[in-house]
Amino acid sequence: MLQVHRYIRLVALDSDLVRRHSESTWEEILPVLSEYISIPALSMEFDPDWRETGHIARAVELVEAWCRARAIEGLTVEVVELPERSPLIFMEIPPTVGADPDDTVLLYGHLDKQPEMEGWRDDLGPWKPVLDGDRLYGRGGADDGYAAFASITAIEAARAAGGAHTRCVVMIEASEESGSPDLPAYVEALADRIGAPSLVVCLDSGCLDYERMWVTTSLRGLAAGTLQVDIVENGLHSGDASGLVPSSFRIMRRLLDRLEDAETGAVLLPELNAETPANRRAEAARTGREVGPIAGRYPFVEGAGPTTDDPVEQLLARTWLPTLSVIGADGFPPADRVGNVLRPRTSLKLSFRLPPTCDHVAALDAIEAVVTADPPYGARVTFTGAESGPGWNAPEMEPWLVDALDEASSASFGQPARTYGEGGSIPFMGMLGERYPEAQFVITGLIGPDANAHGPNEYMHVPTATRLTMAIAHLLNAHAQRTPG
Repeated sequence: MLQVHRYIRLVALDSDLVRRHSESTWEEILPVLSEYISIPALSMEFDPDWRETGHIARAVELVEAWCRARAIEGLTVEVVELPERSPLIFMEIPPTVGADPDDTVLLYGHLDKQPEMEGWRDDLGPWKPVLDGDRLYGRGGADDGYAAFASITAIEAARAAGGAHTRCVVMIEASEESGSPDLPAYVEALADRIGAPSLVVCLDSGCLDYERMWVTTSLRGLAAGTLQVDIVENGLHSGDASGLVPSSFRIMRRLLDRLEDAETGAVLLPELNAETPANRRAEAARTGREVGPIAGRYPFVEGAGPTTDDPVEQLLARTWLPTLSVIGADGFPPADRVGNVLRPRTSLKLSFRLPPTCDHVAALDAIEAVVTADPPYGARVTFTGAESGPGWNAPEMEPWLVDALDEASSASFGQPARTYGEGGSIPFMGMLGERYPEAQFVITGLIGPDANAHGPNEYMHVPTATRLTMAIAHLLNAHAQRTPG
């Protein structure tokens, strides 16, 4: 049965001490985080030889060394390596005096990265840390290298300011950008040491602005695979064959039309759609009224614009509507080196974002069934590399957490916290939600309006990193002081 807590403020943190500790520690963190950015620690999906290249190991060693050197009484830091798995940093911090020794907070982050991508500013690069004003540019700072540093600093700040925290477990994984395939094995292997967290804090999300603490209440699921059409064995002179041999690209277009309305972008398969809950619609309405249209954060070319101008529908479109994106292609020669040849095949990597409550397994099965059935002209159609992950819809917040988040944000940012749905995916959140059904979840992060995580010119907003660290310190203190009631 769910244990209900009432929120009682026993000891308020000294906000000035929290601020001073966070600010001074972040001055120490920035050079280390810059060194982390310089490491091309690509996730396993993008670097199959990650063991041989050693970049993941270097990132783990860097983060582990910094954490291990922190002067937190009772802190233990361990690198756990299960066979054939990427490593995981596992840290335990005992509770402060008087806090419930049987209660646990689980704090999560990751240190693997997305690939380089093209289009970086001339003075920037994915592995070139550049501090430009309040922005620390480079791959992985906000997504998600800061998480280990922020977690430990928040615990230190709570202690330094005379506050409390329950037992804390910090897990920093190295496979998140590949869909966290290794994390479930670690959660299972370390189950006894993790315990049963009553609060999970995930520092791997975004924010709609840098003016307050933003808490993510839903995440989209995902499904992906490579769709290939083969019509002939080899390329043919287009003058000789076109008109008689159908274009593999036209066949591909017909298959895509089974999945998506090309005019509106609506995904047509029922298995990929889900009703938006009333509370999430109400949340989008509140947030939309407060922040207005969010489409201005995207770099549209001159004259272009979003799918909708309504601020509420913009929020819902990126969180509760399924979408199809073509994120890669094979079978096309470079445009400046093309011959007048009818190509034998077309291959596209398809990426679907799914509503948070959508059954991702059923969605993936439906996609494969639809595109491979009755292929036009008898072409050979395959759907390979299929993968999927669950979305996540947060449980209702307990009253103590609602109050605690507002107080933490107000103390750190000067404004109360706000909630919204995030368009990205964190596949393991669904797994953690099922494993810890009585836990409360705080999903937050630094990826702001134009931080461009995964893309060129990615950056971390340093003042927000400091303020979010402060907010987590206040949250830990509040959590430790709620009592059953």
